[in-house]
Amino acid sequence: MGTSGVRAALQRGKVVLVVVAGDRSPRTEEKVGRLARARGIPVLTGPQAAALGRQMGRAAVQAVGVQDAQLAAGIRLERRQAEG
Repeated sequence: MGTSGVRAALQRGKVVLVVVAGDRSPRTEEKVGRLARARGIPVLTGPQAAALGRQMGRAAVQAVGVQDAQLAAGIRLERRQAEG
């Protein structure tokens, strides 16, 4: 979780999906969003940082890296159903 944690996990090839806060900072977009896209990792925009943090049991969180492929597939499916 968090910009630096997700960035490090991306660099190690451990992340299959990234969720960034809707109100993420330009720094988070630069450090996490751009790196994920360059590596072909899907990036979803989630709720505001405070809500995303609450969902993770923490304070405000601007980025979450999902490492489990099944969890990532479930998140993407839920997103498609909510949009569609």
